[in-house]
Amino acid sequence: MIDGILETALYVDDLDGAEAFYGTLLGLEKISRAGNRHIFFRCGPGILLIFNRTETIKPPLPEALPVPTHGTTGAGHACFRVNAEAIDLIAEKLNKAGVSIESDFRWPNGARSIYFRDPAGNSLECAEPKLWNL
Repeated sequence: MIDGILETALYVDDLDGAEAFYGTLLGLEKISRAGNRHIFFRCGPGILLIFNRTETIKPPLPEALPVPTHGTTGAGHACFRVNAEAIDLIAEKLNKAGVSIESDFRWPNGARSIYFRDPAGNSLECAEPKLWNL
């Protein structure tokens, strides 16, 4: 049976900008980068896949792994699991980098979330695990 999310994918147009944002600003550990196609980051027990949207819609080459084409148009969303104390630190780091916090609030169960955007316009959230009773 399914017991969790292994990976989450977001799509961007500028991998260099994404690498700086997710790796340098957010501090995620880069696992690998494949040219201008994708960058993979470790994110807790899971993996964040950042794909160049114009590359993943191309069919795989005959010698490549048979991964089907995929992608999206428009902004995606990912939520990072963050403890309560770290949310303020992340918000401060984002503000210093000129990244606007679009929303900062508490859900009905008391969990706090902040929302912001990556350079590609994807909606990102940092939330306490108790949002989902974790």
